[in-house]
Amino acid sequence: MSKLTTTLAMLALSASAMAQTPTFELNTKKLGAPVQKTMYGIFFEDINYAADGGLYGELVKNRSFEFPNAFTGWVPFGKFEVRNDGPFDKNPHYVRLGNSGHNDKYSGLENEGFFGIGYEQGAEYRFSVWARVPNGGEAKFRVMLCNPSTQGERQQFSEATVSVSGQDWKKYEVVLKSNQTVDKGTLRIMLSRGSQSVDLEHVSLFPKDTYKGHENGMRKDLAQALEDLHPGVFRFPGGCIVEGTDLGTRYQWKNSVGPVENRPLNENRWHYTFDYRFFPDYYQSYGLGFFEYFQLSEEIGAEPLPVVSVGLSCEFQNGSERSDRHVDVDALQPYIDDVLDLIEFANGDPAKNKWAKLRADMGHPAPFNLKYVAIGNEQWGKIYPENLKPFVDQVRKKYPEIRIIGSSGPNSEGKDFEELWPEMRKMKVDLVDEHFYRPESWFLASGPRYDNYDRKGPKVFAGEYACHGRGKKWNHFEAALLEAAFMTGVERNADVVEMATYAPLFAHIDGWQWRPDLIWFDNLRSFRSCSYYVQQLFAHNKGSNVLPLTWNGKPVEGIEGQLGLFASSVYEKSDNSIILKVVNTSEKEQRINVNLNGLKKGAYAATLTTYTADNMDGENTLDEPTKYVPTTSPLTVNAPALPLTVGAKSFVMVKIQK
Repeated sequence: MSKLTTTLAMLALSASAMAQTPTFELNTKKLGAPVQKTMYGIFFEDINYAADGGLYGELVKNRSFEFPNAFTGWVPFGKFEVRNDGPFDKNPHYVRLGNSGHNDKYSGLENEGFFGIGYEQGAEYRFSVWARVPNGGEAKFRVMLCNPSTQGERQQFSEATVSVSGQDWKKYEVVLKSNQTVDKGTLRIMLSRGSQSVDLEHVSLFPKDTYKGHENGMRKDLAQALEDLHPGVFRFPGGCIVEGTDLGTRYQWKNSVGPVENRPLNENRWHYTFDYRFFPDYYQSYGLGFFEYFQLSEEIGAEPLPVVSVGLSCEFQNGSERSDRHVDVDALQPYIDDVLDLIEFANGDPAKNKWAKLRADMGHPAPFNLKYVAIGNEQWGKIYPENLKPFVDQVRKKYPEIRIIGSSGPNSEGKDFEELWPEMRKMKVDLVDEHFYRPESWFLASGPRYDNYDRKGPKVFAGEYACHGRGKKWNHFEAALLEAAFMTGVERNADVVEMATYAPLFAHIDGWQWRPDLIWFDNLRSFRSCSYYVQQLFAHNKGSNVLPLTWNGKPVEGIEGQLGLFASSVYEKSDNSIILKVVNTSEKEQRINVNLNGLKKGAYAATLTTYTADNMDGENTLDEPTKYVPTTSPLTVNAPALPLTVGAKSFVMVKIQK
């Protein structure tokens, strides 16, 4: 080979290498669309024991004996009976414990909790009960924290005696301190020797140390995980449970407010839906109700977003044709009134409205400043827009400031999706709720999804989404990485997408029916999934405005020829910073040149955050809760050039302080 030929070959190889080194153009001066505060949020549904047995701090199952089998969750012993003339009209059942007539034969109850009761050594627990002595005088019973599997001499490791007096119902409380850690304990109530009969109703046990110290409060570690996300919006109380298996079991917010002792039991939509993970004793106590949802939204700094019934029961189970399983349009007024009353409950003047007064009586005189309401969940077909229209008309007329969210159905594309979007535009809803639980291929192909959406509205609410791996439907790292890739497209199109919430939120290790999920827990511990850390990185670094970012004049959206790269950039006004997010979904390390156009030449302090894993199928667990977490290190950026190396299957973020 001649010297000239060799030189030409080397130049060709060099040019080829340069062609394969992406050069991103980031315009640091041209502020794009504002990024809404609500952009990244959370969606709560009571699936996987997310409420009772999860976020809601109550440790007793069936505390008011209202399950179809009054002793579900309980083991009664000795002399006992269930009665139904109790002090709370919506929860009339209670238990009468009678003296067995023998000093060595006890009467009492033992509660199993939710897959057991978790007790922590040194922690205090508040026991409460409504009680009376039916014949007058005084009665006594013992309350015990127990470990049924103990190898020691005594099952009970903490106990207290409660004295009940008189024939009138009164609330009694006692605090017990645990001297050991037990993950599957029980609560035992035992009538004292020689005591006369006693009536017990609404038997309750909470950790004393709940989130923000509320007595009817949230489990602290789980609520703290929500706060740590910095969510902008909190959608509740669910999706399909809003619809109900039938109209009678739909979620009714008015049943979830007022004194907790008088909130009626509701059949959970998921209690016997899945035959492969079967939980026929899955009910909703409504202890975690709309007041608590609004309060939690306020305390974690998120905009509350309630979802209400549109008069259609779950169409997956009941079809999308008119029938007695759905409410006809001319019979919708009670359902519409529920929405109007909800807005008053959240925002109204206690001196002028009974629902606003109830909010004040529950401890929150100030309004919750509700701005959004979603009407319907995953409805589709002609019946949905027909039912939705009178809701929109009446809410618009009475509360024009409230932003209404409609639905595009259960799918991210297809016939129903394409039919519903024009209907939502015609009705002029403010946002359209899109749902997509999809495989890896969908997320890899959906970087450009919102690039060509109509900029005139309505806005998009990506209300439920998660990457469901083919044959790997769990919280492995690769699924989280592909969610990050998709989220760069959401962020880049902040003028179209106003909010997005991963789903579902919680899952009990022993009680899950659906996965993947953002946060997993057992009775004492919890861990945050790989997807959680992706959501947290975006939420903490959402910026105030989009910054234009291109490669060869096009958005970096993983399209053909872009080497599996996805990217977005934002400017954060509060600390005058530039934030660049790059996701490499390919099997190869990628070296990128980023031109920081408009940034004055010089050295800038920055940070580099990297999120990657040694195993794409790897995930965090209860025993290794932080196995896969992002790492951050200091970086100096010599503007206007930013050379960046992104490892194979990695997510990196650079934050530059201007």
